[in-house]
Amino acid sequence: MKDLKLNARIVVADDHGIVRMGLVQTVKRLRPDAQISEVEDYKSLYKIILKEEFDLAIMDVNMPNGTVQEAIHYIKIHKPELKILIFSSQDEELYAMRYLKMGAGGYLSKQSSPEVVKDAVTAMLDKGRYFSDNVKEAMFLESLTGATKDSPFEALSDRELQIANKLAEGLPLKEISNQLNIHSSTVSTYKNRLFEKLKIRSVPELVEILRLYK
Repeated sequence: MKDLKLNARIVVADDHGIVRMGLVQTVKRLRPDAQISEVEDYKSLYKIILKEEFDLAIMDVNMPNGTVQEAIHYIKIHKPELKILIFSSQDEELYAMRYLKMGAGGYLSKQSSPEVVKDAVTAMLDKGRYFSDNVKEAMFLESLTGATKDSPFEALSDRELQIANKLAEGLPLKEISNQLNIHSSTVSTYKNRLFEKLKIRSVPELVEILRLYK
């Protein structure tokens, strides 16, 4: 059986070059044997995983030309053996379980120390799974109660959640449309829909809800 600990083939997907560079350098220090490729959007990710064989995909959630939900679904269909580690700055307690339920094998915060990155990458390559202590606790509580933390964001689609996060960062609709490569009117439609679902009328209210449920 192939030993994934040696000569691991990893693709890092993130639309911020400085973030990609930092993660690649960290992984190379931890695993000098690793063969690492980089992409900056979902379309490039799809193209490279069809062309080459990888053991692990480490990917951000907010990238152009797609959504994380679509990407996980695509990988499960076309490359079911490829392990998926979500790499995000989003709040772990609010988002990690959501992505794990979509089919990702693990969730890694961008604020993680090199030691945690090492643990996550090693666990993903060895077992295909990585759960932080916070995620383990959330999973344990869910197994006891049958419910996750009662969050209004559970009602949002993946794209609505993506746009809610960018609105809370203070980005204007035009900038969001540019980043996600969708029309401004489409962003506006998503904004209205998520405001309706969350029963709010302004971005400050959105920011407050995010703060409350972190």
